[in-house]
Amino acid sequence: MDRRSFLKAPLPVMSEPVNNPPVKNKYANKKLPRHFKSGASLGLNPYSGPWELDEARHLLNRTMFGCTKAQLELALSQGMNATVAQLLTAVAVPAPPLNGYYNEGADPNCPAGETWVDKAYNSAIDFMRAQSMKDWWLDLMLQQGISITEKMTLFLSNLVPIQFYGIPDSRMSYDYLKLLRQNALGNYKTLLRAVTIHPAMLVYLNGYKNQRNKPDENYARELQELFTVGKGPDSAYTEEDVKQAARVLTGYTIDLATLQYQFVPTKHDPGFKQFSAFYGNTLINGQSGTAGESETDELLNMIFAQPEVAKHIVRALYRWFVYYVIDEEVETNIITPLADQFRNGGYELAPVLETLLKSEHFYDDYNRGCLIKSPMDYIAGMVKNFNINLPDNSDVAKHYYGRRALNGFGVLLAQDIGDPPNVAGWEAYRLNPVYHEAWINSVTVSYRNQLFEVLLSPNGYNFKGVKIKIDYLAFTQTVADAENPNLLIANLVDKCLGYSISATQVAGLKSILLSGQSADHYWTDAWLNYVGSPGNATYKAIVDSRLYSFYRYFLSLAESQLI
Repeated sequence: MDRRSFLKAPLPVMSEPVNNPPVKNKYANKKLPRHFKSGASLGLNPYSGPWELDEARHLLNRTMFGCTKAQLELALSQGMNATVAQLLTAVAVPAPPLNGYYNEGADPNCPAGETWVDKAYNSAIDFMRAQSMKDWWLDLMLQQGISITEKMTLFLSNLVPIQFYGIPDSRMSYDYLKLLRQNALGNYKTLLRAVTIHPAMLVYLNGYKNQRNKPDENYARELQELFTVGKGPDSAYTEEDVKQAARVLTGYTIDLATLQYQFVPTKHDPGFKQFSAFYGNTLINGQSGTAGESETDELLNMIFAQPEVAKHIVRALYRWFVYYVIDEEVETNIITPLADQFRNGGYELAPVLETLLKSEHFYDDYNRGCLIKSPMDYIAGMVKNFNINLPDNSDVAKHYYGRRALNGFGVLLAQDIGDPPNVAGWEAYRLNPVYHEAWINSVTVSYRNQLFEVLLSPNGYNFKGVKIKIDYLAFTQTVADAENPNLLIANLVDKCLGYSISATQVAGLKSILLSGQSADHYWTDAWLNYVGSPGNATYKAIVDSRLYSFYRYFLSLAESQLI
């Protein structure tokens, strides 16, 4: 079954929120497919083909959460090299989240409209702080310039995750998210050193409980299985390696007054730690006193000397930005040379991303329009594609609640940012052989449809007094040649999809504009009458009814789910 058939398969409509485990899709892969040979044979040589609308849109849609028309036009005009350079330019750390709790309750330590990240903790309102952080985060995705930072921040939050609602103090979660954003284009080894001792991670994976007389192996296990060497075919660390790593990492705790980590020598195991042949039979000499903390660096140096680290991280980057299939050809032609570059470059992320995003392989036709949009790609892309107006920051509460409404759909679509399902992250990036097809099942496809249905409806989506709506009449006026039904469809496809649709689909869309008639003027006359006299209720009703059905059909296309 091809990707579009997979999305067009008949599925029941459900309207009730589901709290049970995710429903699996019977149409998803039963075994991992292969790349077409031409796709894998195009390697990492710099792309030298045409730089046109399709290529610019492919680059921006993969590296950002949708793009605006202005951003697309800028990328098209400045070329691939300049656009990739702009994407990989570090951006300033944004202002922190605010108290935008709306009518959920008062924060005794933080007035409305001020930031809570430097205010005293209060257990009764901390969940509101966590939610406001998610709303703030989504807003950063919506307001981003031409930058890969937000996509990389979400990538890292899936690769080395915590769960916001599992951290008792949201100030720690905010600091952790800030750490990921600041290192989104930096050095992965440096980041992981900071992650290992960060209070949020010490809480999430029980590092603060890991003591010499009562070792806790939780972080030591995930450090190797998920964060570094992974579970690839050549990853052969042992259960004893997990135990020895846990001993190295004993002694860390959290100063609740400062929310900083502390190393407590009396809680550290000072004995020698012997590792397996996978790590070259490394022996870490136990250290007493404050010197015990230096063992953490020895542990990370030992792990990062293992070539599997670079391969594991590069595979994760590939699945995030290109495609989920990594067969023998992709492993040989793409993963291995990128991993060599990553390792030889000291684990710097930006150079590897630059090589990938400028490569022939990235722009190969087979790698375009082949990923099912993540919920964040789907939601943010819809906002940008259709110029949806959200409350501005003149009213902080409404500003945050506009994002809260969209985040609520993200939860229904199975991507609750800040709260991946577990320490392994979202299934779409790890569940073999399904991968990104995990985003679509009988529940989530219904909610995807409900999202555009409610946004197109006359009253839009009203969330506690905040209204969000696709103003399709205003939007259509921004599409070039809107009076010509053929060009309206073509330009809309170019703007929102990025790849062609079938003649049957075009005919279906055109039939709606023409109300079943055959001559183009049935739409042209109706549209020009409305544009010439927008206050005329009759003219408006004619185009409104046609465009409502037109956009419902357009957004129901399988292609609208692909990126």
